[in-house]
Amino acid sequence: MTAVHADGPELRAKVATACRVLAARGLVDGVLGHVSARVGEGELVVRCRGPRERGLARSGSGDVWRLDFEGRPVDLAEGYAAPNELPIHAEPMRARPQVGAVVHAHPRAALLAGLAGLAPRPVFGAYDIPALRLALEGVPVFDSPALIDSREAALELLGAMGERPVCLLRGHGILAAATSIEEATVLAVNLETLLAVTVDLARLGAAPRELSEAELAALPDLGAAFNAGLAWRALAAEAGGA
Repeated sequence: MTAVHADGPELRAKVATACRVLAARGLVDGVLGHVSARVGEGELVVRCRGPRERGLARSGSGDVWRLDFEGRPVDLAEGYAAPNELPIHAEPMRARPQVGAVVHAHPRAALLAGLAGLAPRPVFGAYDIPALRLALEGVPVFDSPALIDSREAALELLGAMGERPVCLLRGHGILAAATSIEEATVLAVNLETLLAVTVDLARLGAAPRELSEAELAALPDLGAAFNAGLAWRALAAEAGGA
């Protein structure tokens, strides 16, 4: 079943809130990064740059506009421009019917981990169980620092990403793709938490043991009610969203 959201003020406000969450959590800086949601057959809404740009930290629903997967505007206002990396949103949606939202950000820990070749390991538990799950399932790496500004580049990225919901783009940033804006945003935040711990441990020269099977079995799967519910609402409130 294809994950499609109903376009309208509420959805566009949610995309803007996600952008503010990324900024509040340090995953984006200035105007670098974007969030999108699928709204129809071959169409999406995405955070665009406008004539009175104030950065992602001050995103509003008026910064979110509708385009098709080829970048042709559906209701793009005069003076606004779609992201050059629109294919990083369109191609995951085109390839995966279950993807209804995409987050692309430039977090610092992701940058450092990718450049240093650090692979996250399942070394913590209840500190952040969703972030631990990402380590257990593996974080794929796309080994290119280039912009994803063409369909060909996006397809190469998807080849590296496989079936995982997240990917680290070496020397560039991260991609999170999920059914909803809430889930994709929380995934991006959890990934940065995991990579920040990975980088800090490398700085300390520490190599803690991985969790045992018994320890892993004792940790619950918190599920979507937590990851895309409680966690999202807390992040949105922190960033000044509804």
